[in-house]
Amino acid sequence: MLSTQTRTELAARLAAAETNRTPIGPIARDEPDIDVVDAYEIQLINIRRRVDDGAAVVGHKVGLSSRAMQQMMGVDEPDYGHLLADMEVFEHSPVDSARYCYPRVEVEVAFVLGADLPGASCTTDDVLEATEFVAPSMELIDSRIKDWKIGLSDTIADNASSAGFVLGEQRVAPSDIDLTAIDAVLLRNDLRVAEGRSDAVLGNPVTAVSWLARKVDGFGVRLKKGDIVLPGSCTRAVDVRAGDRFRANFAGLGAVVLEFD
Repeated sequence: MLSTQTRTELAARLAAAETNRTPIGPIARDEPDIDVVDAYEIQLINIRRRVDDGAAVVGHKVGLSSRAMQQMMGVDEPDYGHLLADMEVFEHSPVDSARYCYPRVEVEVAFVLGADLPGASCTTDDVLEATEFVAPSMELIDSRIKDWKIGLSDTIADNASSAGFVLGEQRVAPSDIDLTAIDAVLLRNDLRVAEGRSDAVLGNPVTAVSWLARKVDGFGVRLKKGDIVLPGSCTRAVDVRAGDRFRANFAGLGAVVLEFD
Protein backbone atom coordinates (compact mmCIF):
# COMPACT_ATOMS: atom_id res chain seq x y z
CA MET A 1 0.00 0.00 0.00
CA LEU A 2 1.36 3.39 -1.02
CA SER A 3 1.16 6.66 0.88
CA THR A 4 -1.21 9.39 -0.22
CA GLN A 5 1.79 11.50 -1.21
CA THR A 6 3.22 8.75 -3.42
CA ARG A 7 -0.14 8.16 -5.09
CA THR A 8 -0.43 11.88 -5.80
CA GLU A 9 3.07 12.03 -7.24
CA LEU A 10 2.43 9.04 -9.52
CA ALA A 11 -0.84 10.55 -10.72
CA ALA A 12 1.01 13.76 -11.58
CA ARG A 13 3.63 11.81 -13.54
CA LEU A 14 0.94 10.05 -15.57
CA ALA A 15 -0.90 13.31 -16.22
CA ALA A 16 2.29 14.97 -17.42
CA ALA A 17 3.09 11.98 -19.64
CA GLU A 18 -0.33 12.30 -21.28
CA THR A 19 -0.14 16.07 -21.70
CA ASN A 20 3.43 16.13 -23.00
CA ARG A 21 3.29 12.76 -24.82
CA THR A 22 6.38 11.65 -22.92
CA PRO A 23 5.74 8.10 -21.63
CA ILE A 24 7.12 7.01 -18.28
CA GLY A 25 8.55 3.68 -17.16
CA PRO A 26 6.41 0.99 -15.53
CA ILE A 27 5.05 2.13 -12.18
CA ALA A 28 5.54 -1.20 -10.40
CA ARG A 29 9.22 -1.14 -11.30
CA ASP A 30 9.69 1.97 -9.16
CA GLU A 31 6.96 1.20 -6.61
CA PRO A 32 6.95 -2.58 -6.05
CA ASP A 33 4.50 -2.24 -3.13
CA ILE A 34 1.71 -0.85 -5.32
CA ASP A 35 -1.54 -2.82 -5.25
CA VAL A 36 -4.85 -2.66 -7.13
CA VAL A 37 -6.42 -0.26 -4.63
CA ASP A 38 -3.46 2.11 -5.02
CA ALA A 39 -3.79 1.93 -8.80
CA TYR A 40 -7.51 2.78 -8.79
CA GLU A 41 -6.90 5.63 -6.36
CA ILE A 42 -4.21 7.02 -8.68
CA GLN A 43 -6.68 6.79 -11.57
CA LEU A 44 -9.32 8.62 -9.53
CA ILE A 45 -6.91 11.42 -8.59
CA ASN A 46 -6.48 12.24 -12.27
CA ILE A 47 -10.18 11.86 -13.06
CA ARG A 48 -11.10 14.24 -10.23
CA ARG A 49 -8.49 16.70 -11.47
CA ARG A 50 -9.93 16.65 -14.97
CA VAL A 51 -13.49 17.03 -13.66
CA ASP A 52 -12.35 20.00 -11.56
CA ASP A 53 -10.91 21.47 -14.77
CA GLY A 54 -14.31 21.20 -16.47
CA ALA A 55 -14.47 17.69 -17.96
CA ALA A 56 -17.57 15.56 -17.41
CA VAL A 57 -17.71 11.82 -16.76
CA VAL A 58 -20.02 10.29 -19.40
CA GLY A 59 -19.43 6.60 -18.71
CA HIS A 60 -16.90 3.84 -18.13
CA LYS A 61 -14.91 1.24 -20.03
CA VAL A 62 -14.09 -2.33 -19.08
CA GLY A 63 -10.64 -3.66 -19.84
CA LEU A 64 -9.06 -7.12 -19.59
CA SER A 65 -12.43 -8.61 -20.46
CA SER A 66 -11.06 -11.56 -22.44
CA ARG A 67 -9.71 -14.66 -20.74
CA ALA A 68 -6.52 -14.42 -22.78
CA MET A 69 -5.77 -10.91 -21.51
CA GLN A 70 -6.57 -11.88 -17.93
CA GLN A 71 -4.20 -14.83 -18.15
CA MET A 72 -1.49 -12.62 -19.62
CA MET A 73 -1.87 -10.15 -16.73
CA GLY A 74 -2.21 -12.89 -14.13
CA VAL A 75 -5.65 -11.74 -12.92
CA ASP A 76 -9.07 -13.33 -12.66
CA GLU A 77 -11.30 -10.31 -13.29
CA PRO A 78 -11.41 -7.28 -15.62
CA ASP A 79 -10.45 -3.72 -14.75
CA TYR A 80 -12.15 -0.43 -15.57
CA GLY A 81 -11.56 3.19 -16.49
CA HIS A 82 -13.56 6.38 -16.96
CA LEU A 83 -14.92 7.91 -20.16
CA LEU A 84 -14.93 11.70 -20.19
CA ALA A 85 -16.80 13.96 -22.57
CA ASP A 86 -13.55 15.43 -23.91
CA MET A 87 -12.41 11.91 -24.89
CA GLU A 88 -15.17 11.48 -27.45
CA VAL A 89 -14.11 11.62 -31.09
CA PHE A 90 -16.38 11.62 -34.11
CA GLU A 91 -16.77 9.71 -37.34
CA HIS A 92 -16.47 12.64 -39.71
CA SER A 93 -13.72 14.53 -37.89
CA PRO A 94 -10.22 13.09 -38.42
CA VAL A 95 -8.24 12.67 -35.22
CA ASP A 96 -4.70 13.97 -34.85
CA SER A 97 -2.66 10.84 -34.12
CA ALA A 98 0.14 13.02 -32.73
CA ARG A 99 -2.04 13.71 -29.68
CA TYR A 100 -1.25 10.23 -28.38
CA CYS A 101 1.77 8.21 -27.33
CA TYR A 102 1.06 4.75 -28.80
CA PRO A 103 -2.53 4.82 -30.12
CA ARG A 104 -4.47 1.66 -30.94
CA VAL A 105 -8.10 0.95 -31.76
CA GLU A 106 -10.40 -1.73 -30.40
CA VAL A 107 -13.85 -2.84 -31.62
CA GLU A 108 -16.67 -2.76 -29.05
CA VAL A 109 -20.44 -3.04 -28.71
CA ALA A 110 -21.31 0.11 -26.74
CA PHE A 111 -24.15 0.13 -24.22
CA VAL A 112 -26.07 3.34 -23.52
CA LEU A 113 -28.16 3.27 -20.36
CA GLY A 114 -31.74 4.48 -20.29
CA ALA A 115 -32.02 4.04 -16.52
CA ASP A 116 -29.74 3.86 -13.50
CA LEU A 117 -28.21 0.49 -12.64
CA PRO A 118 -28.14 -0.96 -9.13
CA GLY A 119 -24.73 -1.28 -7.56
CA ALA A 120 -23.52 -4.31 -5.62
CA SER A 121 -26.60 -6.35 -6.53
CA CYS A 122 -26.55 -5.66 -10.28
CA THR A 123 -27.41 -8.65 -12.50
CA THR A 124 -27.38 -9.20 -16.25
CA ASP A 125 -31.17 -8.90 -16.21
CA ASP A 126 -30.81 -5.45 -14.63
CA VAL A 127 -28.43 -4.45 -17.42
CA LEU A 128 -30.77 -5.63 -20.17
CA GLU A 129 -33.71 -3.83 -18.58
CA ALA A 130 -31.78 -0.57 -18.12
CA THR A 131 -30.02 -0.48 -21.53
CA GLU A 132 -31.76 1.91 -23.93
CA PHE A 133 -29.73 0.74 -26.92
CA VAL A 134 -26.45 -0.73 -28.08
CA ALA A 135 -24.33 0.86 -30.79
CA PRO A 136 -21.26 0.11 -32.91
CA SER A 137 -18.17 1.70 -31.41
CA MET A 138 -14.42 1.80 -31.35
CA GLU A 139 -12.27 2.62 -28.36
CA LEU A 140 -9.06 4.55 -28.91
CA ILE A 141 -6.62 3.17 -26.38
CA ASP A 142 -3.19 4.50 -25.51
CA SER A 143 -0.52 3.92 -22.89
CA ARG A 144 1.35 6.58 -21.06
CA ILE A 145 3.73 3.78 -20.04
CA LYS A 146 6.74 3.46 -22.34
CA ASP A 147 6.37 0.95 -25.19
CA TRP A 148 3.17 -0.55 -23.74
CA LYS A 149 5.32 -2.41 -21.15
CA ILE A 150 2.41 -2.57 -18.74
CA GLY A 151 1.38 -4.66 -15.78
CA LEU A 152 -1.97 -4.59 -14.05
CA SER A 153 -1.17 -1.66 -11.80
CA ASP A 154 0.13 0.36 -14.76
CA THR A 155 -2.98 0.04 -16.88
CA ILE A 156 -5.40 0.62 -13.97
CA ALA A 157 -3.57 3.74 -12.81
CA ASP A 158 -3.46 4.94 -16.42
CA ASN A 159 -7.29 4.99 -16.69
CA ALA A 160 -7.30 1.43 -18.02
CA SER A 161 -5.25 2.67 -21.00
CA SER A 162 -8.24 4.59 -22.36
CA ALA A 163 -7.82 7.68 -24.52
CA GLY A 164 -10.97 8.12 -26.64
CA PHE A 165 -14.09 6.57 -28.09
CA VAL A 166 -16.42 6.94 -31.06
CA LEU A 167 -19.99 5.71 -31.55
CA GLY A 168 -21.52 4.89 -34.90
CA GLU A 169 -24.97 6.06 -35.94
CA GLN A 170 -26.89 2.76 -35.64
CA ARG A 171 -29.00 2.19 -32.52
CA VAL A 172 -30.50 -1.21 -31.66
CA ALA A 173 -32.56 -2.21 -28.63
CA PRO A 174 -30.92 -5.10 -26.75
CA SER A 175 -34.09 -7.16 -27.17
CA ASP A 176 -33.71 -6.95 -30.95
CA ILE A 177 -30.26 -8.55 -31.25
CA ASP A 178 -28.38 -11.54 -29.86
CA LEU A 179 -25.70 -9.76 -27.87
CA THR A 180 -23.58 -12.91 -27.66
CA ALA A 181 -23.35 -13.48 -31.42
CA ILE A 182 -22.43 -10.16 -33.07
CA ASP A 183 -19.66 -10.82 -35.58
CA ALA A 184 -17.28 -7.89 -35.99
CA VAL A 185 -14.64 -7.13 -38.62
CA LEU A 186 -12.10 -4.31 -38.44
CA LEU A 187 -10.73 -2.82 -41.66
CA ARG A 188 -7.72 -0.52 -41.86
CA ASN A 189 -7.55 1.32 -45.16
CA ASP A 190 -9.99 -1.26 -46.61
CA LEU A 191 -7.82 -4.23 -45.55
CA ARG A 192 -9.15 -6.66 -42.96
CA VAL A 193 -6.87 -6.52 -39.92
CA ALA A 194 -8.94 -8.11 -37.12
CA GLU A 195 -12.15 -9.99 -36.53
CA GLY A 196 -14.02 -11.44 -33.61
CA ARG A 197 -17.39 -11.89 -31.98
CA SER A 198 -19.13 -10.22 -29.08
CA ASP A 199 -18.97 -13.33 -26.89
CA ALA A 200 -15.19 -12.82 -26.68
CA VAL A 201 -16.13 -10.39 -23.89
CA LEU A 202 -16.60 -12.69 -20.86
CA GLY A 203 -18.89 -14.88 -22.94
CA ASN A 204 -21.45 -12.06 -23.07
CA PRO A 205 -20.81 -8.30 -22.98
CA VAL A 206 -23.83 -7.91 -20.69
CA THR A 207 -21.82 -9.82 -18.08
CA ALA A 208 -19.07 -7.22 -18.32
CA VAL A 209 -21.52 -4.37 -17.75
CA SER A 210 -23.06 -6.04 -14.69
CA TRP A 211 -19.55 -6.73 -13.32
CA LEU A 212 -18.70 -3.07 -13.82
CA ALA A 213 -21.78 -1.86 -11.95
CA ARG A 214 -20.87 -4.04 -8.98
CA LYS A 215 -17.19 -3.11 -9.07
CA VAL A 216 -17.57 0.67 -9.17
CA ASP A 217 -20.12 0.53 -6.36
CA GLY A 218 -17.21 -0.33 -4.07
CA PHE A 219 -15.69 3.05 -4.95
CA GLY A 220 -18.92 4.96 -4.34
CA VAL A 221 -19.75 5.21 -8.07
CA ARG A 222 -23.01 4.22 -9.79
CA LEU A 223 -23.78 3.74 -13.47
CA LYS A 224 -26.55 6.16 -14.36
CA LYS A 225 -29.08 6.95 -17.05
CA GLY A 226 -27.28 8.31 -20.12
CA ASP A 227 -23.95 6.68 -19.32
CA ILE A 228 -21.97 5.02 -22.09
CA VAL A 229 -20.38 1.69 -21.22
CA LEU A 230 -17.72 0.02 -23.34
CA PRO A 231 -17.65 -3.60 -22.13
CA GLY A 232 -14.46 -4.75 -23.84
CA SER A 233 -13.11 -5.49 -27.28
CA CYS A 234 -14.43 -8.12 -29.68
CA THR A 235 -11.07 -8.19 -31.47
CA ARG A 236 -7.40 -7.69 -30.82
CA ALA A 237 -6.15 -4.10 -30.62
CA VAL A 238 -4.64 -2.66 -33.81
CA ASP A 239 -1.91 0.00 -33.96
CA VAL A 240 -2.77 3.40 -35.42
CA ARG A 241 -0.61 5.12 -38.02
CA ALA A 242 -0.98 8.67 -39.25
CA GLY A 243 -3.36 8.70 -42.22
CA ASP A 244 -5.15 5.48 -41.28
CA ARG A 245 -8.88 5.05 -41.84
CA PHE A 246 -10.59 2.37 -39.76
CA ARG A 247 -14.03 0.89 -40.30
CA ALA A 248 -15.60 -1.65 -37.96
CA ASN A 249 -18.53 -3.64 -39.35
CA PHE A 250 -20.91 -5.35 -36.91
CA ALA A 251 -23.43 -7.98 -38.02
CA GLY A 252 -26.88 -6.59 -37.29
CA LEU A 253 -25.49 -3.44 -35.72
CA GLY A 254 -24.12 -1.35 -38.55
CA ALA A 255 -20.66 0.19 -38.70
CA VAL A 256 -18.45 2.88 -37.24
CA VAL A 257 -15.58 4.78 -38.89
CA LEU A 258 -12.56 6.47 -37.35
CA GLU A 259 -9.96 8.40 -39.33
CA PHE A 260 -6.57 9.79 -38.32
CA ASP A 261 -4.55 12.71 -39.70
